[in-house]
Amino acid sequence: MGSRKVTSSEHLDWQGKHVTVAGLGVSGIPAAKVLHARGAHVTVVNDGDDARAREQAAELEALGITVRLGDGATLPEGTELVVTAPGWKPDKPLFTAAREAGLEIWGDVELAWRLRGPDAAPWLAITGTNGKTTTTQMLASILKAAGLRTAAVGNIGVSLLDAVLGDQQYDVLAVELSSYQLHWAPSLRAHSAAVLNLAPDHLDWHGSMEAYAADKGRIYEGNRVACVYNVADKATEDLVREADVEEGCRAIGFTLGTPGPSQLGVVEGILVDRAFVEDRHKNAQELAEVSDVNPPAPHNIANALAAAALARAFGVPARAVRDGLRDFTPDAHRISHVADVDAVAYVDDSKATNTHAAEASLAAYESIVWIAGGLAKGATFDELVAKSAKRLRGVVLIGQDRALIREALARHAPEVPVVDLDRTDTGAMLAAVQEASRLAVAGDTVLLAPACASMDMFANYNKRGDAFAEAVRELGS
Repeated sequence: MGSRKVTSSEHLDWQGKHVTVAGLGVSGIPAAKVLHARGAHVTVVNDGDDARAREQAAELEALGITVRLGDGATLPEGTELVVTAPGWKPDKPLFTAAREAGLEIWGDVELAWRLRGPDAAPWLAITGTNGKTTTTQMLASILKAAGLRTAAVGNIGVSLLDAVLGDQQYDVLAVELSSYQLHWAPSLRAHSAAVLNLAPDHLDWHGSMEAYAADKGRIYEGNRVACVYNVADKATEDLVREADVEEGCRAIGFTLGTPGPSQLGVVEGILVDRAFVEDRHKNAQELAEVSDVNPPAPHNIANALAAAALARAFGVPARAVRDGLRDFTPDAHRISHVADVDAVAYVDDSKATNTHAAEASLAAYESIVWIAGGLAKGATFDELVAKSAKRLRGVVLIGQDRALIREALARHAPEVPVVDLDRTDTGAMLAAVQEASRLAVAGDTVLLAPACASMDMFANYNKRGDAFAEAVRELGS
């Protein structure tokens, strides 16, 4: 960890500045409105030209904002700054032209950071391949339990621009950031930040695992108090070592084992802090019990420890960690217990859309009938199946890329019975649940943890999880 001194956020005179906003949608429209309101000449460019885009364009044009639909590749003449939706890939021609012209390219997170007032709330920032939303919500719950005015914002669906520029006053913000957002946020400097884990994901966007990791690691740049990393995931600690931080910022680890000094961990069912205590070489502070974490699956306990570390870095007392974790209820489709039918538990983890998330989910149960499959997004499944084989009583495969999982099962778990459902109609999930119930015996868990995206069969992972829950209820009736 290098040391640096960070200046306060930059405040620009927007009057008359020519800004191009790349992309309509949840980030582009607020950015365009905010910049226009500050006197900038805003041009919005968008690849699409469908009915929804035209409706959004009309709304902006009524305000006096220029919108160009069907051409997101050409840089408008006179552009002085580009503000992009986070999902736009860095190799787009628009950005190539901007870089050749010597222009800066910001995301909406960068814009929010630059527009903060001098007394703005500090940011506690969270990223990682999996667990970001849950950890951010846990952190917000802990901060609220400490009596602090806070909100869970960012990639979680609540606009940072709204949080920064709205009338609500905050003491601190719990900020979820994706790798896309971090790529376009060069000057972001958090109070403290955590990288929960790193596994291959979005490599088509970033171009390589190294580039993906580097963008995740940007979250540590300029941290003031703590860089929180996962002891079990050395890549996250490596990112801390490479970070350029403020003088006195500390590296804080979290572990499911017994913590060393400057770590949080678990001792005999108790979450303990050996980082933010006096004489951390000898002392530990009890924070909460494992049973206070909902659900108490291993990966979720890790989420709780990361959230606790960030809260403790902000000075939150131990009691608030316990109370905040007790108050927290996870979102749907995240290792959610749906029902017990004939002494078999049915668990919905439709949010496990990649192999890393599915591995964590499978590790939470001893005897599993696994429902898996969907869009693989370029993933391979050998490592996942090899690690989980001993827990599998049976597997039911659905979705477009199920053959990839079937082949990995044949290589690494040939004795496990597999049902391959070659159908994508609306009744496919009910058939999958019925087949899983035939494979399961009392004490088993039927686990929907697809390790794949959902869009081959469902609009999103929420709809897939809803279909699973509905099928379980039908089975139970």
